[in-house]
Amino acid sequence: MSFPISFGWFIPTTGDGRYVGVPAERESTTAYMVQVAQAAERAGYEFTLIPTGGACVDAWVIGSWIAAHTTKLKPLVAMRPGLMNPVLAARMAASLDKLSDGRALINVVTGHYAEDLKAMGDALYDRHDDRYNRTREFLEVVKGVWQEQGFDYEGEHYQVTGGSCQPPVVQSPHPPLYFGGSSPAGKRVAAEVADVYLMWIEPLEWIQSQIEEMKGYLHELAERKGVKRSLRYGLRAQVIVRETEEEAWKQAEEIISKASPEVKAAAEQRHANTDATNQRRQIELFQQSKASNHIIGPNLWSGLSAIRGGGAVAFVGTPDQVSDRILEFYDLGVTTFILSGYPHLEEAQTTGDLLLPLVRRKLAQRGGDSDAANL
Repeated sequence: MSFPISFGWFIPTTGDGRYVGVPAERESTTAYMVQVAQAAERAGYEFTLIPTGGACVDAWVIGSWIAAHTTKLKPLVAMRPGLMNPVLAARMAASLDKLSDGRALINVVTGHYAEDLKAMGDALYDRHDDRYNRTREFLEVVKGVWQEQGFDYEGEHYQVTGGSCQPPVVQSPHPPLYFGGSSPAGKRVAAEVADVYLMWIEPLEWIQSQIEEMKGYLHELAERKGVKRSLRYGLRAQVIVRETEEEAWKQAEEIISKASPEVKAAAEQRHANTDATNQRRQIELFQQSKASNHIIGPNLWSGLSAIRGGGAVAFVGTPDQVSDRILEFYDLGVTTFILSGYPHLEEAQTTGDLLLPLVRRKLAQRGGDSDAANL
């Protein structure tokens, strides 16, 4: 099954500016976050990722606010098993879906830094695989009450009798579930319950390997349970695109130029304490590429991992170069791209002017996406 290409932008809920590793130049007020969302909508982005955890403003509140101030942009908000009740989470998502006229997207977040999970009362903060088993049950309940009134469930972590969801979801069969997790436990659960499997951007061969692993788990699911499922594949990446390659690389170095050695050391220590496989993979790329100024492939740079957690690898280059790199991942089967750049307001417009139309035009010209010609 083939899927059309789609692009998402990022809402900076902890502040924004030209640099990372220093106090934010701009406060993320409701007015500013709406500005970013509306700029992303004008730029041609179809949805927006709203982060969760740490010092982030609550994603559900921001998602509702953004939905009320846009017309087409879809908010991608986080369900967090272990920190939310699944029936309540299902009702929250259905309410957002109804009030946004069917624009709700759900990002399933199983893990985070252990100290953050512990601080929020997650009893499984240090039990990685158990958290994914709980996530599977959580989503079985969520999908169950979306699809059936009077839903009963008996699991290790959740027991539900007569569960229901009011209001009903607008989208059919339900709002899409985006799911990240690079460990075997995460991938097995994604194969069973996800709609979009998200990865943080890595070199082409690493992403190809992850997709092949996921296909293996889908095949295993079909063999074991007789359930045949397909997934969309997505990438989370930073992007720095300029008219010339020299300008783009200069901007990349500028973003991290203000961070002190102490800030970088603290970030490195924090990253080292995570049990998240995808974060460990990002740090591995950063460490391996020190001798090459953190260039990990053509127009791919991991320098932001010196400070920023999460998907820190960036596309860096001209519109022609970055669009070609995106299409290389598309050819592997990746059809969803969640991008961001500093500062997010201006970079939404820059990428909307320089990058997105070029990607879609190239894709339409080669016949790779029947929807691209109309976007």
